[in-house]
Amino acid sequence: MTERSSTMEGQNAIDSAAVARQERFGKLPERIRFEDMVEEETATPDDPARHDYNPEGSWKTFNCLAADLGL
Repeated sequence: MTERSSTMEGQNAIDSAAVARQERFGKLPERIRFEDMVEEETATPDDPARHDYNPEGSWKTFNCLAADLGL
């Protein structure tokens, strides 16, 4: 009888686990509209001064192996 009662308890545990899984994962999540996933921002206007040559600050963006080695 002990085996049978432990089998019944095991079956009840499996059934309760199945019920809990069904409650948690039994339905698909709600759909999200495309408008809710997209965030629109206005673009900043192009600043022409940003592309001007600045001899004082040009060393900051100078990429050269010789300059990196200090040659």
